[in-house]
Amino acid sequence: MSKRNSSQTDSDLNRLSSLDSMEGIIHVGPDAMPDWLGKLPGGPLLYAVYPGVLVALTLALASSWLSQHYGAPVMLFGLLFGMAFHFLHEDGRCVAGIEFSSRTILRVGVALLGARITAAQIVSLGPVPVVTVIVGVATTILVGMLLAQRLRLGPDFGVLSGCAVAICGASAALAIASVLPRHKDSERDTILVVVTVTSMSTVAMILYPIAVTSLGLDHSRAGVFLGGTIHDVAQVVGAGFMISPETGDIATYVKLLRVAMLLPVVSVIAWVVARNVRDGSARKGPAIPLFLVGFVVLVVINSLGWLPAFAVDGATDVSRWCLVTAIAALGIKTSFKDLLAVGWRPIGLMLAETIWIALLVLAVVEFVV
Repeated sequence: MSKRNSSQTDSDLNRLSSLDSMEGIIHVGPDAMPDWLGKLPGGPLLYAVYPGVLVALTLALASSWLSQHYGAPVMLFGLLFGMAFHFLHEDGRCVAGIEFSSRTILRVGVALLGARITAAQIVSLGPVPVVTVIVGVATTILVGMLLAQRLRLGPDFGVLSGCAVAICGASAALAIASVLPRHKDSERDTILVVVTVTSMSTVAMILYPIAVTSLGLDHSRAGVFLGGTIHDVAQVVGAGFMISPETGDIATYVKLLRVAMLLPVVSVIAWVVARNVRDGSARKGPAIPLFLVGFVVLVVINSLGWLPAFAVDGATDVSRWCLVTAIAALGIKTSFKDLLAVGWRPIGLMLAETIWIALLVLAVVEFVV
């Protein structure tokens, strides 16, 4: 651009900035933190993160409203809304709050999942579903790691996708991502796994009830299959109660058992990462993160019957809001361009993992249960 054109542009901008109107360009500089806020405990942190947290929470509210009115997965809405606001993560006051939402708020949401599980629910299922879930989770993660290596996607993506398919969909993906080593494609991989597993879970909610009816499975075996194969909790509940209340109850219990596997799996992954990732002589991060300790504490308290029903419902609601807010923040951190550059391999990998766990559980309900 010539000097004459440059000076003309500067002149035009200066003229517009002087207009005190909607059409004017108003320069907004960084404002100082109020003195009273700086005196509060955590005040500087609150001042740094609240703009980004409000953005993520607003997107979570919009996603929840659309999900309730149109019956689509709330996580998917949160991701898509977040990705539409990717520019907010490039620069400005929202960046710190978006990072806070995608990490700290995420871990709070995962910890509160423990309020949904009791030891009695696990014991009531008997040994066969318990063994089936353990074998299904372990082998699906192993299949994910092996196929990811063959497809040149890296072992971390295999673990992330395998856990999402085997345990509890988007919630597991977010929990596993929080303890895996971070790299330049971490957020992109997490978003890709969440989008894919949520979509596959929705398709499974529609197709699997038709399949178990065609195969002639009774209510008990159908519940074990649906609870042992569909990725997300909401879709398991929807698919189970499409058939019968009995199927819905059994499917929910089996699914909660898979959710309970989140604790040992994330603990093992965190321990392995802590052993393998070192900075000098110090390890990066504790072997068991604090949010997993919170998860265990809530499971124990709920198992002892110390949590009243309203507290369990409240913790479940808060957990859901935290996870939707976190997924909206992760969406803001990811661009469509990054996802499109990945190609077909991740989707093919997760489809193979889904087929594997479906065949494994189907073999159990046909020949063992």
